[in-house]
Amino acid sequence: MQHVGLAAAGSGPETAPEVDLPRGDLTVRTIAMPADTNANGDIFGGWVLSQMDQAGGIAGVDRAQGRVVTVALDAMTFIRPVRVGDVLCVYTRVSHVGRTSMKIEVEAWARRFCTQVRERVTQATFTFVAIDEAGRPRPIPPLVPSPPAA
Repeated sequence: MQHVGLAAAGSGPETAPEVDLPRGDLTVRTIAMPADTNANGDIFGGWVLSQMDQAGGIAGVDRAQGRVVTVALDAMTFIRPVRVGDVLCVYTRVSHVGRTSMKIEVEAWARRFCTQVRERVTQATFTFVAIDEAGRPRPIPPLVPSPPAA
């Protein structure tokens, strides 16, 4: 079972509602543990942000074919809480590549404990810069097209 979002604007009763699904590749998957909570038992937002930054870094390294650093992220709004026992699934999608930097869309989804219910908990756009061994910006290599399937 999945969280169902709002129907598309202008859709009538004969139109099925859109299903809210993750966008991008599943990059990080981890379980929220009691050690990741504050004194009230809620999962720290910083823990979720850290998982998202790690996922964005993995996607950035893959695309840049080498080291990257996080230089910015746009505003984050926490839509739903993450609870102890939830599986946090972080999806990434490279949305823009410049000469030395790239923007990566990152979505965090919680698969609720002992269920198949998935809900988006937050999303953000991270900006990464490719760096060389000395920590200086370096060009991001162009994408090499995949060979056609046989």
